[in-house]
Amino acid sequence: ALGTQNEGVPGKRCGTILLLAEELSNCRDIVTMQLCANKLDKKDFFGKSDPFLVFYRSNEDGTFTICHKTEVVKNTLNPVWQPFTIPVRALCNGDYDRYRNGDGDRDRGSHGARAGHDFIGEFATSYRELSRAQSQFTVYEVLNPRKKCKKKKYVNSGTVTLLSFSVESEFTFVDYIRGGTQLNFTVAIDFTASNGLPSQPTSLHYASPYQLSAYALALKAVGEIIQDYDSDKLFPAYGFGAKVPPDGKISHQFPLNNNVENPSCAGIEGVLESYLQSLRTVQLYGPTNFAPVINQVAGTAAQVTDGSQYHVLLIITDGVISDMLQTKEAIVTASSLPMSIIIVGVGPAEFEAMEELDGDEVRLSSRGRYAERDIVQFVPFRDYVDDSGNQVLSMARLAKDVLAEIPEQLLSYMKTRDIKPHQADPE
Repeated sequence: ALGTQNEGVPGKRCGTILLLAEELSNCRDIVTMQLCANKLDKKDFFGKSDPFLVFYRSNEDGTFTICHKTEVVKNTLNPVWQPFTIPVRALCNGDYDRYRNGDGDRDRGSHGARAGHDFIGEFATSYRELSRAQSQFTVYEVLNPRKKCKKKKYVNSGTVTLLSFSVESEFTFVDYIRGGTQLNFTVAIDFTASNGLPSQPTSLHYASPYQLSAYALALKAVGEIIQDYDSDKLFPAYGFGAKVPPDGKISHQFPLNNNVENPSCAGIEGVLESYLQSLRTVQLYGPTNFAPVINQVAGTAAQVTDGSQYHVLLIITDGVISDMLQTKEAIVTASSLPMSIIIVGVGPAEFEAMEELDGDEVRLSSRGRYAERDIVQFVPFRDYVDDSGNQVLSMARLAKDVLAEIPEQLLSYMKTRDIKPHQADPE
Protein backbone atom coordinates (compact mmCIF):
# COMPACT_ATOMS: atom_id res chain seq x y z
CA ALA A 1 0.00 0.00 0.00
CA LEU A 2 1.18 3.50 -0.79
CA GLY A 3 0.36 6.52 1.35
CA THR A 4 -0.03 9.97 -0.21
CA GLN A 5 0.80 13.25 1.44
CA ASN A 6 -1.54 16.22 1.37
CA GLU A 7 0.72 19.13 0.49
CA GLY A 8 -1.57 21.58 2.29
CA VAL A 9 -1.31 19.70 5.60
CA PRO A 10 2.23 18.37 6.02
CA GLY A 11 2.37 14.85 7.42
CA LYS A 12 -1.37 14.24 7.11
CA ARG A 13 -2.25 10.86 5.57
CA CYS A 14 -5.16 11.24 3.17
CA GLY A 15 -5.56 7.83 1.54
CA THR A 16 -3.86 4.75 0.14
CA ILE A 17 -3.29 3.32 -3.32
CA LEU A 18 -3.22 -0.46 -3.55
CA LEU A 19 -1.13 -1.86 -6.41
CA LEU A 20 -1.74 -5.46 -7.48
CA ALA A 21 0.66 -7.00 -9.97
CA GLU A 22 1.02 -10.31 -11.76
CA GLU A 23 4.09 -11.33 -13.72
CA LEU A 24 3.31 -11.48 -17.43
CA SER A 25 3.95 -14.72 -19.26
CA ASN A 26 6.00 -14.64 -22.45
CA CYS A 27 3.13 -16.12 -24.47
CA ARG A 28 2.90 -14.21 -27.77
CA ASP A 29 -0.20 -15.87 -29.23
CA ILE A 30 -3.15 -13.75 -30.24
CA VAL A 31 -6.66 -15.13 -30.74
CA THR A 32 -9.52 -14.02 -32.94
CA MET A 33 -12.97 -15.18 -31.97
CA GLN A 34 -16.62 -14.51 -32.72
CA LEU A 35 -19.65 -15.25 -30.54
CA CYS A 36 -23.41 -15.07 -30.81
CA ALA A 37 -26.24 -15.60 -28.33
CA ASN A 38 -29.73 -17.10 -28.51
CA LYS A 39 -32.93 -16.57 -26.54
CA LEU A 40 -31.48 -14.17 -24.01
CA ASP A 41 -33.75 -12.79 -21.28
CA LYS A 42 -35.72 -9.70 -22.23
CA LYS A 43 -34.58 -6.69 -20.18
CA ASP A 44 -36.12 -3.62 -21.84
CA PHE A 45 -39.74 -2.78 -21.01
CA PHE A 46 -40.64 -1.50 -24.48
CA GLY A 47 -38.15 -3.51 -26.50
CA LYS A 48 -36.07 -6.62 -26.21
CA SER A 49 -32.50 -6.22 -24.94
CA ASP A 50 -29.33 -4.42 -25.97
CA PRO A 51 -26.85 -7.17 -25.09
CA PHE A 52 -23.09 -7.12 -24.97
CA LEU A 53 -20.46 -9.43 -23.52
CA VAL A 54 -17.85 -8.61 -20.93
CA PHE A 55 -14.89 -10.93 -20.40
CA TYR A 56 -13.31 -11.12 -16.95
CA ARG A 57 -9.91 -12.70 -16.45
CA SER A 58 -9.48 -14.46 -13.13
CA ASN A 59 -6.35 -13.32 -11.32
CA GLU A 60 -4.00 -15.38 -9.17
CA ASP A 61 -5.47 -13.86 -6.00
CA GLY A 62 -9.04 -14.87 -6.92
CA THR A 63 -10.14 -11.41 -8.10
CA PHE A 64 -11.40 -10.63 -11.60
CA THR A 65 -10.25 -8.02 -14.13
CA ILE A 66 -12.16 -6.91 -17.22
CA CYS A 67 -10.07 -7.82 -20.25
CA HIS A 68 -12.54 -7.28 -23.12
CA LYS A 69 -15.96 -5.83 -23.83
CA THR A 70 -17.84 -6.39 -27.08
CA GLU A 71 -19.95 -3.83 -28.87
CA VAL A 72 -23.66 -3.45 -27.99
CA VAL A 73 -26.14 -5.07 -30.40
CA LYS A 74 -29.39 -3.13 -30.19
CA ASN A 75 -32.87 -4.52 -29.58
CA THR A 76 -32.37 -8.26 -29.98
CA LEU A 77 -32.40 -11.45 -27.93
CA ASN A 78 -30.25 -13.21 -30.55
CA PRO A 79 -27.19 -11.00 -31.05
CA VAL A 80 -24.23 -11.79 -33.27
CA TRP A 81 -21.14 -9.87 -32.15
CA GLN A 82 -18.31 -8.79 -34.44
CA PRO A 83 -15.12 -10.90 -34.40
CA PHE A 84 -12.44 -9.47 -32.13
CA THR A 85 -8.74 -10.09 -31.55
CA ILE A 86 -7.06 -10.23 -28.15
CA PRO A 87 -3.64 -11.37 -26.86
CA VAL A 88 -3.70 -14.65 -24.94
CA ARG A 89 -1.79 -12.85 -22.18
CA ALA A 90 -4.77 -10.52 -21.72
CA LEU A 91 -7.24 -13.43 -21.60
CA CYS A 92 -5.44 -15.75 -19.20
CA ASN A 93 -1.77 -14.69 -18.98
CA GLY A 94 -0.78 -17.87 -20.78
CA ASP A 95 -2.50 -20.18 -18.27
CA TYR A 96 -4.71 -22.27 -20.58
CA ASP A 97 -6.73 -23.81 -17.74
CA ARG A 98 -7.47 -20.59 -15.86
CA TYR A 99 -11.21 -19.91 -15.81
CA ARG A 100 -12.78 -16.61 -16.71
CA ASN A 101 -16.29 -15.22 -16.77
CA GLY A 102 -18.16 -14.03 -19.82
CA ASP A 103 -21.34 -12.19 -19.09
CA GLY A 104 -23.72 -10.43 -20.75
CA ASP A 105 -27.82 -6.60 -21.31
CA ARG A 106 -25.67 -4.14 -21.43
CA ASP A 107 -24.63 -6.62 -18.78
CA ARG A 108 -22.42 -6.58 -15.76
CA GLY A 109 -20.55 -9.50 -14.34
CA SER A 110 -21.42 -11.85 -11.56
CA HIS A 111 -21.22 -8.97 -9.11
CA GLY A 112 -24.51 -7.41 -10.11
CA ALA A 113 -25.73 -4.61 -12.39
CA ARG A 114 -24.02 -1.26 -12.41
CA ALA A 115 -23.96 2.01 -14.33
CA GLY A 116 -27.45 1.47 -15.72
CA HIS A 117 -26.73 -1.96 -17.19
CA ASP A 118 -28.95 -4.97 -16.44
CA PHE A 119 -27.31 -8.27 -15.69
CA ILE A 120 -28.56 -11.09 -17.95
CA GLY A 121 -26.32 -13.92 -16.83
CA GLU A 122 -22.86 -15.42 -16.88
CA PHE A 123 -20.81 -18.46 -17.78
CA ALA A 124 -17.27 -19.58 -17.02
CA THR A 125 -14.74 -21.11 -19.39
CA SER A 126 -11.02 -21.50 -19.96
CA TYR A 127 -8.73 -20.82 -22.90
CA ARG A 128 -8.32 -24.55 -23.46
CA GLU A 129 -12.09 -24.96 -23.63
CA LEU A 130 -12.45 -22.02 -26.01
CA SER A 131 -9.75 -23.40 -28.29
CA ARG A 132 -11.84 -26.52 -28.94
CA ALA A 133 -14.07 -24.30 -31.08
CA GLN A 134 -11.43 -24.63 -33.80
CA SER A 135 -12.98 -28.02 -34.58
CA GLN A 136 -16.53 -27.70 -33.19
CA PHE A 137 -19.15 -25.18 -32.07
CA THR A 138 -19.08 -24.59 -28.34
CA VAL A 139 -22.33 -23.60 -26.61
CA TYR A 140 -22.49 -22.14 -23.09
CA GLU A 141 -25.56 -21.82 -20.89
CA VAL A 142 -25.98 -18.28 -19.59
CA LEU A 143 -27.03 -18.48 -15.94
CA ASN A 144 -28.35 -15.81 -13.60
CA PRO A 145 -27.58 -16.92 -10.00
CA ARG A 146 -30.37 -14.80 -8.49
CA LYS A 147 -33.03 -16.24 -10.80
CA LYS A 148 -31.72 -19.73 -10.21
CA CYS A 149 -32.21 -19.33 -6.45
CA LYS A 150 -35.70 -17.81 -6.72
CA LYS A 151 -37.28 -19.94 -9.46
CA LYS A 152 -37.45 -23.72 -9.16
CA LYS A 153 -38.23 -24.18 -12.86
CA TYR A 154 -35.46 -21.84 -14.00
CA VAL A 155 -33.36 -23.40 -16.78
CA ASN A 156 -31.15 -20.57 -18.10
CA SER A 157 -31.19 -17.01 -19.41
CA GLY A 158 -30.18 -18.02 -22.91
CA THR A 159 -27.09 -19.49 -24.54
CA VAL A 160 -23.86 -18.12 -25.99
CA THR A 161 -22.24 -19.91 -28.93
CA LEU A 162 -18.60 -19.57 -29.88
CA LEU A 163 -18.78 -19.43 -33.67
CA SER A 164 -15.08 -19.28 -34.47
CA PHE A 165 -11.73 -19.31 -32.71
CA SER A 166 -8.31 -18.99 -34.37
CA VAL A 167 -4.81 -18.56 -32.97
CA GLU A 168 -1.69 -17.06 -34.47
CA SER A 169 1.66 -16.12 -33.03
CA GLU A 170 2.69 -12.49 -32.76
CA PHE A 171 6.31 -12.30 -33.83
CA THR A 172 8.70 -9.41 -33.25
CA PHE A 173 11.36 -7.76 -35.39
CA VAL A 174 14.02 -9.38 -33.22
CA ASP A 175 12.49 -12.84 -33.82
CA TYR A 176 13.12 -12.44 -37.57
CA ILE A 177 16.65 -11.08 -37.11
CA ARG A 178 17.49 -13.96 -34.75
CA GLY A 179 15.91 -16.35 -37.23
CA GLY A 180 18.35 -15.28 -39.92
CA THR A 181 16.61 -12.48 -41.84
CA GLN A 182 19.35 -10.31 -43.35
CA LEU A 183 18.99 -6.53 -43.61
CA ASN A 184 20.61 -5.05 -46.72
CA PHE A 185 21.32 -1.33 -46.53
CA THR A 186 21.64 0.81 -49.69
CA VAL A 187 22.49 4.53 -49.77
CA ALA A 188 21.49 7.11 -52.40
CA ILE A 189 22.80 10.69 -52.15
CA ASP A 190 21.50 13.77 -53.96
CA PHE A 191 24.21 15.37 -56.17
CA THR A 192 21.98 17.93 -57.88
CA ALA A 193 22.99 21.56 -58.37
CA SER A 194 20.26 22.83 -56.04
CA ASN A 195 22.50 21.75 -53.15
CA GLY A 196 25.03 24.46 -54.03
CA LEU A 197 28.71 24.22 -54.98
CA PRO A 198 30.44 21.87 -52.50
CA SER A 199 33.34 24.33 -52.19
CA GLN A 200 31.05 27.09 -50.90
CA PRO A 201 30.12 27.31 -47.20
CA THR A 202 26.46 27.82 -48.19
CA SER A 203 26.35 24.38 -49.89
CA LEU A 204 24.62 21.49 -48.17
CA HIS A 205 27.59 19.37 -49.26
CA TYR A 206 30.15 21.74 -47.75
CA ALA A 207 32.37 20.22 -45.08
CA SER A 208 34.68 22.41 -43.03
CA PRO A 209 37.80 21.07 -41.30
CA TYR A 210 35.76 21.08 -38.08
CA GLN A 211 32.31 20.03 -39.24
CA LEU A 212 30.86 17.31 -41.48
CA SER A 213 28.29 18.33 -44.08
CA ALA A 214 24.58 17.80 -43.37
CA TYR A 215 24.66 14.88 -45.83
CA ALA A 216 27.59 13.23 -44.06
CA LEU A 217 26.06 13.78 -40.61
CA ALA A 218 22.74 12.19 -41.66
CA LEU A 219 24.50 9.27 -43.34
CA LYS A 220 26.70 8.64 -40.32
CA ALA A 221 23.85 8.90 -37.78
CA VAL A 222 21.54 6.47 -39.57
CA GLY A 223 24.18 4.18 -41.04
CA GLU A 224 26.04 3.51 -37.81
CA ILE A 225 22.83 2.14 -36.28
CA ILE A 226 21.60 0.09 -39.20
CA GLN A 227 25.01 -1.40 -40.01
CA ASP A 228 24.78 -3.47 -36.83
CA TYR A 229 21.90 -5.38 -38.45
CA ASP A 230 23.71 -5.88 -41.78
CA SER A 231 25.83 -9.02 -41.50
CA ASP A 232 28.37 -8.35 -44.25
CA LYS A 233 28.60 -4.56 -43.63
CA LEU A 234 28.89 -4.02 -47.39
CA PHE A 235 26.64 -1.20 -48.54
CA PRO A 236 25.83 -0.41 -52.19
CA ALA A 237 26.07 3.40 -52.42
CA TYR A 238 24.83 5.56 -55.29
CA GLY A 239 24.62 9.19 -56.25
CA PHE A 240 22.00 10.76 -58.48
CA GLY A 241 21.57 13.99 -60.45
CA ALA A 242 25.20 14.60 -61.47
CA LYS A 243 27.31 14.63 -64.62
CA VAL A 244 29.87 11.86 -64.19
CA PRO A 245 33.25 11.30 -65.86
CA PRO A 246 34.61 10.47 -68.29
CA ASP A 247 31.97 11.69 -70.78
CA GLY A 248 29.96 14.02 -68.51
CA LYS A 249 26.65 12.18 -68.97
CA ILE A 250 23.89 12.80 -66.41
CA SER A 251 23.37 9.77 -64.15
CA HIS A 252 20.66 9.02 -61.59
CA GLN A 253 22.34 5.97 -60.07
CA PHE A 254 26.10 6.17 -60.37
CA PRO A 255 28.17 4.11 -57.89
CA LEU A 256 29.99 6.34 -55.41
CA ASN A 257 33.02 4.03 -55.53
CA ASN A 258 33.07 4.30 -59.34
CA ASN A 259 32.71 0.51 -59.63
CA VAL A 260 29.64 -0.37 -61.71
CA GLU A 261 30.17 -4.12 -61.25
CA ASN A 262 30.42 -3.86 -57.45
CA PRO A 263 29.00 -0.62 -55.99
CA SER A 264 29.33 -1.87 -52.38
CA CYS A 265 31.41 0.07 -49.86
CA ALA A 266 32.96 -1.42 -46.72
CA GLY A 267 30.99 -0.07 -43.77
CA ILE A 268 29.66 3.46 -43.28
CA GLU A 269 33.23 4.80 -43.24
CA GLY A 270 33.68 3.33 -46.72
CA VAL A 271 30.48 5.01 -47.92
CA LEU A 272 31.60 8.37 -46.46
CA GLU A 273 35.00 8.04 -48.12
CA SER A 274 33.43 7.26 -51.53
CA TYR A 275 30.91 10.10 -51.09
CA LEU A 276 33.66 12.65 -50.45
CA GLN A 277 35.67 11.30 -53.39
CA SER A 278 32.65 11.64 -55.71
CA LEU A 279 32.17 15.27 -54.67
CA ARG A 280 35.63 15.95 -56.09
CA THR A 281 35.06 14.13 -59.41
CA VAL A 282 31.43 14.71 -60.51
CA GLN A 283 29.61 17.88 -61.54
CA LEU A 284 26.45 18.62 -59.55
CA TYR A 285 23.64 19.02 -62.06
CA GLY A 286 20.07 17.68 -62.20
CA PRO A 287 17.21 16.88 -62.39
CA THR A 288 16.37 15.21 -59.05
CA ASN A 289 15.04 11.79 -59.99
CA PHE A 290 14.30 9.22 -57.26
CA ALA A 291 12.64 6.54 -59.40
CA PRO A 292 15.79 5.00 -60.96
CA VAL A 293 17.48 4.18 -57.66
CA ILE A 294 14.20 2.99 -56.08
CA ASN A 295 13.63 0.69 -59.05
CA GLN A 296 17.25 -0.51 -58.79
CA VAL A 297 16.80 -1.63 -55.16
CA ALA A 298 13.30 -2.99 -55.88
CA GLY A 299 14.76 -5.16 -58.64
CA THR A 300 17.22 -6.66 -56.16
CA ALA A 301 14.51 -7.10 -53.50
CA ALA A 302 12.27 -8.92 -56.00
CA GLN A 303 14.89 -11.65 -56.45
CA VAL A 304 14.41 -13.05 -52.91
CA THR A 305 10.94 -12.70 -51.37
CA ASP A 306 10.91 -15.59 -48.88
CA GLY A 307 11.68 -13.36 -45.88
CA SER A 308 15.37 -14.22 -45.67
CA GLN A 309 16.37 -10.84 -47.13
CA TYR A 310 14.97 -7.35 -46.40
CA HIS A 311 16.24 -4.18 -48.06
CA VAL A 312 16.44 -0.66 -46.65
CA LEU A 313 17.13 2.25 -49.02
CA LEU A 314 18.33 5.51 -47.45
CA ILE A 315 17.84 8.55 -49.71
CA ILE A 316 19.39 11.83 -48.55
CA THR A 317 18.13 14.81 -50.53
CA ASP A 318 17.45 18.54 -50.49
CA GLY A 319 13.88 17.68 -51.48
CA VAL A 320 13.50 19.38 -54.89
CA ILE A 321 12.11 16.27 -56.64
CA SER A 322 11.62 16.28 -60.43
CA ASP A 323 10.04 12.88 -61.19
CA MET A 324 7.19 12.78 -58.66
CA LEU A 325 4.83 10.68 -60.82
CA GLN A 326 7.50 8.09 -61.64
CA THR A 327 8.64 8.00 -57.99
CA LYS A 328 5.09 7.36 -56.75
CA GLU A 329 4.73 4.57 -59.30
CA ALA A 330 8.06 3.06 -58.18
CA ILE A 331 7.08 3.18 -54.49
CA VAL A 332 3.64 1.65 -55.09
CA THR A 333 5.30 -1.21 -56.99
CA ALA A 334 7.99 -1.61 -54.31
CA SER A 335 5.38 -1.74 -51.52
CA SER A 336 4.74 -5.41 -52.29
CA LEU A 337 8.44 -6.26 -51.95
CA PRO A 338 10.64 -6.85 -48.89
CA MET A 339 11.97 -3.30 -48.69
CA SER A 340 11.64 0.03 -46.92
CA ILE A 341 12.67 3.53 -47.97
CA ILE A 342 14.06 6.16 -45.60
CA ILE A 343 14.19 9.74 -46.86
CA VAL A 344 16.18 12.33 -44.93
CA GLY A 345 15.58 15.87 -46.15
CA VAL A 346 18.44 18.35 -45.68
CA GLY A 347 18.28 22.11 -46.15
CA PRO A 348 15.51 24.72 -45.81
CA ALA A 349 12.94 23.31 -48.30
CA GLU A 350 9.32 22.74 -47.24
CA PHE A 351 9.38 19.06 -48.33
CA GLU A 352 5.65 18.82 -49.15
CA ALA A 353 6.44 16.18 -51.79
CA MET A 354 8.37 14.10 -49.26
CA GLU A 355 5.46 14.26 -46.80
CA GLU A 356 3.17 12.94 -49.54
CA LEU A 357 5.55 10.06 -50.27
CA ASP A 358 5.65 9.19 -46.56
CA GLY A 359 2.00 8.13 -46.72
CA ASP A 360 1.34 8.32 -42.97
CA GLU A 361 -1.81 10.43 -43.42
CA VAL A 362 -3.02 9.25 -46.83
CA ARG A 363 -2.01 5.93 -48.40
CA LEU A 364 0.17 6.62 -51.45
CA SER A 365 -1.36 5.81 -54.83
CA SER A 366 -0.36 5.94 -58.47
CA ARG A 367 -2.65 5.64 -61.49
CA GLY A 368 -5.43 4.10 -59.42
CA ARG A 369 -3.16 1.62 -57.61
CA TYR A 370 -2.64 2.00 -53.87
CA ALA A 371 0.53 1.05 -52.03
CA GLU A 372 0.14 -2.38 -50.43
CA ARG A 373 2.04 -1.19 -47.35
CA ASP A 374 3.45 2.07 -46.04
CA ILE A 375 7.16 1.61 -46.77
CA VAL A 376 8.42 5.22 -46.67
CA GLN A 377 9.66 7.12 -43.62
CA PHE A 378 10.56 10.80 -44.09
CA VAL A 379 12.29 13.09 -41.60
CA PRO A 380 13.63 16.63 -42.10
CA PHE A 381 17.25 16.92 -40.92
CA ARG A 382 16.77 20.48 -39.64
CA ASP A 383 14.45 19.24 -36.88
CA TYR A 384 17.49 17.55 -35.31
CA VAL A 385 19.96 20.40 -35.39
CA ASP A 386 20.55 21.09 -31.71
CA ASP A 387 21.05 24.79 -30.92
CA SER A 388 22.97 23.82 -27.79
CA GLY A 389 25.61 22.19 -29.98
CA ASN A 390 25.08 18.69 -28.58
CA GLN A 391 25.59 16.95 -31.90
CA VAL A 392 25.86 13.44 -30.47
CA LEU A 393 22.45 13.71 -28.80
CA SER A 394 20.72 15.29 -31.79
CA MET A 395 22.11 12.68 -34.22
CA ALA A 396 20.99 9.90 -31.86
CA ARG A 397 17.47 11.37 -31.96
CA LEU A 398 17.63 11.52 -35.75
CA ALA A 399 18.67 7.87 -36.02
CA LYS A 400 15.93 6.82 -33.58
CA ASP A 401 13.15 8.57 -35.50
CA VAL A 402 14.45 7.59 -38.94
CA LEU A 403 14.56 3.90 -38.04
CA ALA A 404 11.39 3.90 -35.92
CA GLU A 405 9.11 2.46 -38.62
CA ILE A 406 11.48 -0.16 -40.07
CA PRO A 407 10.58 -2.97 -37.61
CA GLU A 408 6.84 -2.48 -38.19
CA GLN A 409 7.31 -2.28 -41.96
CA LEU A 410 9.32 -5.52 -41.96
CA LEU A 411 6.66 -7.20 -39.80
CA SER A 412 3.86 -6.02 -42.11
CA TYR A 413 5.62 -7.63 -45.09
CA MET A 414 6.15 -10.92 -43.23
CA LYS A 415 2.57 -10.97 -41.99
CA THR A 416 0.99 -10.31 -45.39
CA ARG A 417 3.07 -13.18 -46.82
CA ASP A 418 2.48 -15.45 -43.79
CA ILE A 419 6.24 -15.79 -43.34
CA LYS A 420 7.26 -16.99 -39.90
CA PRO A 421 10.76 -16.55 -38.46
CA HIS A 422 13.09 -19.54 -38.50
CA GLN A 423 13.99 -20.90 -35.11
CA ALA A 424 17.45 -19.69 -34.19
CA ASP A 425 19.99 -22.45 -33.59
CA PRO A 426 20.67 -22.91 -29.85
CA GLU A 427 24.02 -21.47 -28.84
